[in-house]
Amino acid sequence: MADMGAFREAVAAWAAGGPDEDARELAERLDVRTAVLLEGPSDVAAVDALAALRGRDLAAEGVCVVAMGGAMNVGRHARLLGPSGLGLRLTGLCDARERPFYARGWAGAGAAEQHYFVCVADLEDELVRALGVPRVEEVVRAEGDLRPLRTFQSQPAQQGRDAGGQLRRFLGTKKGRKIRYGRLLVEALEPGRVPAPLDALLADL
Repeated sequence: MADMGAFREAVAAWAAGGPDEDARELAERLDVRTAVLLEGPSDVAAVDALAALRGRDLAAEGVCVVAMGGAMNVGRHARLLGPSGLGLRLTGLCDARERPFYARGWAGAGAAEQHYFVCVADLEDELVRALGVPRVEEVVRAEGDLRPLRTFQSQPAQQGRDAGGQLRRFLGTKKGRKIRYGRLLVEALEPGRVPAPLDALLADL
């Protein structure tokens, strides 16, 4: 039985220049209504984790969360999935510096509403600030990554950064780490401490 993962794979193949038949057929069969356009898999992990904490099954609700492989791919994904393509409702989450890409992407797709949510720096920054450095370090310690963190923080290039900035950089230093911590940091949040852009995105779905 087809699932939302198959649809995401079909969209990725289509966005890479492949045929559109599979994506169109799966969108209809799965009754996909909304596409959430995100930069990468760590953002997807965070959105999925928050949805699970709130008892939401986004796939069952017709919501597809898409990792685009970089914010500069938003224009193509918006055209394929939005009003000019599959006709899905578009929403998403981006960094402040990526906002122009999203604005142009929505406009190019013919989306009447430029509906997406903006992080001040990036989602990792939002999560670190929401949790606070001591709580993030507790999560890092529980994962057995405290020693690598301390080694990283001792490097000369990190001496000019505050602890929050060092943590953000650390999360991106090893393949798969940002994805893992995207989920773990969301799961560590107190209910009233969810970063505003992430909270607003879930409320909008």
